Amino acid sequence: MKHLIKLLRPHQWLKNIFVFLPLFFSRHLLDLNYLIPATIAFIAFSFAASSIYCFNDIIDVESDKKHPTKKERPIASGNISKKQAYILMLFMLLLSEGITVVYLSANNYNVLILILSYYALNILYAKILKNIPIIDVFIVAFGFVLRLFVGGACTNIWISHWIVLMTFLLALFLSFAKRRDDMVIFNSTGEETGHNVNSYSFEFVNETISILASITMVCYIMYTVSEEVIARMNSSYLYITSIFVLAGIVRYLQITIVDMKSGSPTKVLMKDKFLHMCIVGWMITFFLIIYT
Repeated sequence: MKHLIKLLRPHQWLKNIFVFLPLFFSRHLLDLNYLIPATIAFIAFSFAASSIYCFNDIIDVESDKKHPTKKERPIASGNISKKQAYILMLFMLLLSEGITVVYLSANNYNVLILILSYYALNILYAKILKNIPIIDVFIVAFGFVLRLFVGGACTNIWISHWIVLMTFLLALFLSFAKRRDDMVIFNSTGEETGHNVNSYSFEFVNETISILASITMVCYIMYTVSEEVIARMNSSYLYITSIFVLAGIVRYLQITIVDMKSGSPTKVLMKDKFLHMCIVGWMITFFLIIYT
């Protein structure tokens, strides 16, 4: 059971918190009429994502065996067979779709289409798209945008183009940082533990990460000073939250380039205390500005 749960990677469900962003930015986070369907969508999406993780581990089992940390994954280590993984994969997909159909009766069609689109895209990614340089990281980033759309679809909340842009840029930044970690491992061990490591160089990835970090920060500042956003939020003080965003991005750059520990963005966000302070500070400040 321990290895089956590990195969589902429940710690990665943290990524699916993007489902709640439409509620947060629309000032409906404390409204149960919005929070309940968003929570159900979060659970359904998480189960679908776990199904994909099973498939990824099945497909990547040989490369995972060569990775310093991924070799401990249930299939790569031999604790779970491929047949068991396929059964669990199917079960989690059916559970996800069942929850969507039964408990999101009002908006289940749109949410179902979005989750299945995410699922199909990731199957295509695992089989083909992960081997195409640049496209591979763009697909991962687009997955976060789909999470955002799921949050909007299950609650009928309109999603601002600013939120879509910032989500995509931030996810792209994290994806390139993760790709850099694969290159670090390749240079130190000689094993191609990641995808397309030979198609990137440190100079290219470092410059790309720097550009994305800059664009993301500028986009966020433009969002906070936008007349449309100021009028909708009824506050001109959103720019104050830029301090925490800038600090968080700079810290992640340090983790990526100096510490070279950006292999798992989820684990970085869960363990790094400085990032915790940035995220909590941003959430509290933003919450106080738009909710009070």
